[in-house]
Amino acid sequence: MPDTYSQTQTQKQTETGTGLPLRQNTEIQGDILAGFKKDHMQLLFLRFEDEMLARTWLKRLRPRIATTRQVAVFNSEFSRARRYSGGDDPDELNALWRSVSFTYRGMKLLNGNKDPFPVIPPGSTQEAFAQGPAHLDRAKMLGDTGENSPESWLFGNSKDQPVHAVLTVAADQVKDLRSALGQERVEAARHKIVIVFEQDGATLEGSRRGKEHFGFKDGISEPGVKGFDEPNPDNPDQVKGHPGTRIVPAGEFVVGEPRVGGNPTDLPDWAKNGSFQVIRRLAQDVPGWWSQIHERLQELKAEKAVPPDTTREWLAARVVGRWRSGTPVHKCPQFDPPSDAEASKDNDISFRNDPQGEITPLWSHLRKTNPRDGLFVGGQFVPEKEVLDGIRIMRRGIPYGQPFDPAGGESNGPDAQRGLLFICYQSDLVKQFEFIQKDWINEEDFPPRQNPGKDPLVGADADVGRDTTVRFNGCELDFKQFVRTEGAVYAFMPSMSTLDRLAAGSLIEEEKPGGTRDLKAPFTLNAAGSGGNNTVDAGKAKLVMRADGNLVVLDEKNQQRWESGTAGTGADRMTFQEDGDLVLFDNRNQPIWKSGTKGNPGSRLSVQEDGNVAIYAANGMLIWQTSTAH
Repeated sequence: MPDTYSQTQTQKQTETGTGLPLRQNTEIQGDILAGFKKDHMQLLFLRFEDEMLARTWLKRLRPRIATTRQVAVFNSEFSRARRYSGGDDPDELNALWRSVSFTYRGMKLLNGNKDPFPVIPPGSTQEAFAQGPAHLDRAKMLGDTGENSPESWLFGNSKDQPVHAVLTVAADQVKDLRSALGQERVEAARHKIVIVFEQDGATLEGSRRGKEHFGFKDGISEPGVKGFDEPNPDNPDQVKGHPGTRIVPAGEFVVGEPRVGGNPTDLPDWAKNGSFQVIRRLAQDVPGWWSQIHERLQELKAEKAVPPDTTREWLAARVVGRWRSGTPVHKCPQFDPPSDAEASKDNDISFRNDPQGEITPLWSHLRKTNPRDGLFVGGQFVPEKEVLDGIRIMRRGIPYGQPFDPAGGESNGPDAQRGLLFICYQSDLVKQFEFIQKDWINEEDFPPRQNPGKDPLVGADADVGRDTTVRFNGCELDFKQFVRTEGAVYAFMPSMSTLDRLAAGSLIEEEKPGGTRDLKAPFTLNAAGSGGNNTVDAGKAKLVMRADGNLVVLDEKNQQRWESGTAGTGADRMTFQEDGDLVLFDNRNQPIWKSGTKGNPGSRLSVQEDGNVAIYAANGMLIWQTSTAH
């Protein structure tokens, strides 16, 4: 009886969202964690011509923006209806969702032409966001050179036509999408907003459904999210019903939520509950892809590196890491199993027994973008939970264009526009998307000291060196590029509250001299001289993070009344964390000093006008103070 009761309670909590609090969130926009998951989508890339009218437009748009709670509830109902119908989409359940994101220039304009960041540290995600992917150094780093260079892009590169915002409209039905787009175009024109570019996307039909244009199942490897996805009772690190799908801390995708290792964020308060969005239009040369697969296969056969009856499907599956159905090569090395209903969600893959890539090549797209438990560095395997989970991204891509069909019309021909609209969310552009693209996909020597070559699927032109294995026997294959970048944008998808701030024209509340300052977590003070704010001033009390690593409280005469005693320890920032703890960290993210108030979520740090600095629990109880009131 107790077990049955517990299971029933857990199920009720899951359905109502009480056991998964992020499902009830009304601050986070709906596409980030829940995912719109619609068959039809259109992105409008917008330029503001009038600052005041743009704010009015945003104020009118805001009620139409979908929240996580709205999308999660619908998706749950849709999934339940599909199960009852034997896997068919329920015709009676339809929805239309909108989301909006802003580039650095767009946020600055709406913020009264004031920089949204107090400081932009070199090498930070703030710098990446401010520069954008078309910046010369960033484009080079990402491999966007030659045919991929920004000067050839359809959007995201022009100084004369800057992108200030991206409005996404997604729907189950084409007619609903068209109706909503008509409304949004009228709204844009009314508020002097120019539609710089429109990018459509649609799920491929028939047997191609759920696949990208090369013909392979897409979107299988997305992570689960702690507090949003239900964990497997037998393995809490994985999503229930999706073996192998790891549950990653929500802070890797949403700013302000807990991150891997508890690493703090140095982003301002307005970024909380938001996410950085990467948009890339990736054109796919489908005939070129299969032609190269055929040519490389002939080379392997000529070298007797593969049996004479080896097929193109066999080699193509190794480039991707999965067969067309989604079945991992690692599980079925020789063929794609027919009628495998579970293949489309098979994430239960371990590369631990294949560190040299003899079964699934190290250069395969699957391993280059997510090495899982098979990354062997310095004589040991790199742990997923402590390290690799912090490099995950949340992908929300969708194909565009008509499938390649030699017997079809011009829109199905080899020169027609088709490809993948790549969209992903993360809390750190540099440590997540850019790291994957630069240090994994485009790095020939990743995994380190094995030099397998670049990812031939989405990387730039590369010579891919084969390990000496039974199948390839030391052969080297040269893949030319068949995926090109035709546009890219970095944007930020704010919380609903921050949308209100942008519509009001100010991201940051004006600080008043004197008066108690109540600070909500996460809040960070950087050491003086290292960039960013280093002082909170309440008149009689000033909380200051000094350059020498000491956190101090000064009075109105700048006389020191309290100190953390951490001068000379290397502490370079103070962070008030979500769990209620006040912590000083060094530049290696190691804690140097703590207030010892961990375990009090919802607390507030108060720099008070009477001279005291204190931490109050969510119920108002005093749990820490400097005792400097005077």
